[in-house]
Amino acid sequence: MQPRNNRPAEPTSRLARSLKALVRGGALLLACGLAVEMAAAVPLAGQRPDRSYAPPEDALPKRAFRIEPQPLTAALAEFARQARLRVIVETIVPADRVTTLLSGRHTVTEALGILLTGTGFIARFTEDGARVVRAAAPEIQTLATVEVVGKSAGRARYAAPSISSATKTETPLRDVPQSVTVITKDLIADQAMKSMADVTRYIPGVTMGQGEGNRDQPTIRGNGSTANFFTDGIRDDVQYFRDLYNADRVEGLKGANALMFGRGVGGGVLNRVSKEAGWAPIHELTVRGGSYGDRRGSIDVGQGLSSSVAARFNGVYENSNLFRRGVSLERYGLNPTLTFLAGARTTLTFGYERFHDHRTADRGLPSFAGAPAAADIRTFFGDPTLSYSNARVDAGTAVLAHSIRAGWVLRNRSRFADYGKLYQNIFPGPVNAAGTRVSLSAYNNATQRQNLFNQTELTGRWAIGPIAQTMLVGFEVGRQVTDNRRNTGYFDDIATSIEAPFATPTVSHAVTFRQSATDADNHVTNTSLSLYAQDQLVLSSHWQLIAGLRYERFDLDFHNNRNGQDLARIDHMLSPRVGLLFKPAHRVSLYSSYSVSLLPSSGDQFASLTATSTTLEPERFTSYEAGAKWDLLDHLALTASVFRLDRTNTTAPDPTDPAKLVQTGSQRTEGLELGVSGNVTAAWQIAGGYANQNAVITSRTTAAGPGATVPLVPRNTVSLWNRVQLARRWGVGVGAIYQAEMFAAIDNTVTLPSFTRIDAATYFTLNANLRMQLNLENVLDRRYYLTSNSNNNISPGSPRSFLISLTAGF
Repeated sequence: MQPRNNRPAEPTSRLARSLKALVRGGALLLACGLAVEMAAAVPLAGQRPDRSYAPPEDALPKRAFRIEPQPLTAALAEFARQARLRVIVETIVPADRVTTLLSGRHTVTEALGILLTGTGFIARFTEDGARVVRAAAPEIQTLATVEVVGKSAGRARYAAPSISSATKTETPLRDVPQSVTVITKDLIADQAMKSMADVTRYIPGVTMGQGEGNRDQPTIRGNGSTANFFTDGIRDDVQYFRDLYNADRVEGLKGANALMFGRGVGGGVLNRVSKEAGWAPIHELTVRGGSYGDRRGSIDVGQGLSSSVAARFNGVYENSNLFRRGVSLERYGLNPTLTFLAGARTTLTFGYERFHDHRTADRGLPSFAGAPAAADIRTFFGDPTLSYSNARVDAGTAVLAHSIRAGWVLRNRSRFADYGKLYQNIFPGPVNAAGTRVSLSAYNNATQRQNLFNQTELTGRWAIGPIAQTMLVGFEVGRQVTDNRRNTGYFDDIATSIEAPFATPTVSHAVTFRQSATDADNHVTNTSLSLYAQDQLVLSSHWQLIAGLRYERFDLDFHNNRNGQDLARIDHMLSPRVGLLFKPAHRVSLYSSYSVSLLPSSGDQFASLTATSTTLEPERFTSYEAGAKWDLLDHLALTASVFRLDRTNTTAPDPTDPAKLVQTGSQRTEGLELGVSGNVTAAWQIAGGYANQNAVITSRTTAAGPGATVPLVPRNTVSLWNRVQLARRWGVGVGAIYQAEMFAAIDNTVTLPSFTRIDAATYFTLNANLRMQLNLENVLDRRYYLTSNSNNNISPGSPRSFLISLTAGF
């Protein structure tokens, strides 16, 4: 049965209904938030409104502390972790503030006093157990309250209090006028997540495509792309499967945001934040094994080497089979990082990554009669011995942060990455009408790319009367050099396709790979220059405004090696962004935003330039969003948003001459997203989200006519994960993922059925240095289909499987 939403969009009525739903939900959210905030603001009988006092020192227990000299913000976070209490910073902390060594047994008051010595900051104690840190020097201006939260031993944290990638400045998540989901390293570890596909199932509005079995390919708010990946805010756009071994967290930012990230990023961005060297010691080794020959080991070690140098190393090796017959993967990653304090005002961070991934290129199952074919889900269609993918990444990064004066910071980021990618596959095509034979085809494709990006940004913070201001100005330069070559597979050196019995489709056949008349063979060089500025204004205790503009020049030179043709295009793009927040209470934010992103007609991978596309304007993504965010508890965040995303300037056949193209095609996605993350209680962590989306073609494109539903966009998705600590050394986890039916391709002829998957886990702390966990996936052993790349490349989900992990501290 096909989804019933294959009809022309009714954008106005649907948006109105979504807005009404958000208004109702926001009103309830606001009312609850105001009630909580007002209750918290009313002193109890006999209680002093100030709530500030100093308890006697002999009433406080002493505990062991060890915090190496490091930047004050990082030191306070480590102090909060070791002291197991909240630390609230009421002033902006300049980058040049560095702490002294804290070592030995002290009360928390003594320890914090030692830590703050010589920094120009002082602290006070409050009745709720928090330490409030404020500037002692009058020249440092008070702007906004920032809470530094340390991770208590044995407690998983699923909520991120702030984010820097959305605005290029450290901003509380509730004050970012955009839907953002952060998947923390604790959630990644608790669920034993293995891939970006695992991560995106907990990011509402994102569906991961099959990507031809050799790459990450998300659809974000109805817009598919292979280039919306970033690492620490810098473009990471080559087509490969990314690993999570060195990820501190993964950020899903929904909606157009070219102001911060540049061209493309129409539906949103997936940004991996890397683990970096710091002075807090960490020494962990994890090994795991499980169903179908899953074998993997990883290591994370780091500490301060001196008062001015810290080092960290993350590594991984995996050699695993998968539930599909003949499908395996081998990968390794090495990622050392160093942090230097170069004087009192300057921090330098360096990192290098060597990553290699070799795997079977698995294109899944074909379809039959409008649904996935009823074959054994372990069956490989094609030849697994000739289907493989090799990816290599060598990347170096350098970050310099220099405090010019109080409130002003200059930051420079550089990243050079050399990528090599080759994949080859023999894969299924259509099944014949009788369901007895399946077509097989083959090709390979090689990509070599070198990326060089440099970002320089100046951030300043100051206050004029009641208005606090954070100004960002920056520029980015980039150069990418790419070589692409594709070859078609010829069976017996003659035919470009063969038929195999549907009952026994795993074949071993002689295949020759050589170029056909239309295969790509090109050399592409693109350079970009961006200038951007953003202003964050705290207008009053209730109103905030964010506004900015990015100018980007994108220069592309394309050389066709087959015929010697040279093509070029230059785009000048302006991308604005405006966000308005209303804060009826400190923990509650209501926001609306407008933003624009542009994509040059050369496509995500700039491999599709033709004489026609050199004349076309960039595609335009226009995003409208309204939402509400409420930090219900100290570590529990609730979010809600409605959005409309219009994609215009897409190509369509000229109605007067079908051989020509015109830019009249368009697409619209409307939807509602809800999210929850954090700690319900000290023993109960939760993470989840809900998305309702409707993505349709609103005017004819080269792919489909008006009314067609965009593929890989289920109308409803739900994900929810809970971890409960039942005893000091024992915890359990349980979660569910629901995905509604969706189309496999734009022609809307094949439907992937809806499914619900139940997962579970149990956690044991064996001793102070040894932890074990057992993860179960698809507990009920249901047959389901995750995603596709077309009507005949459909990826089935895994049967019931288990994974045992052992983590040792040393």
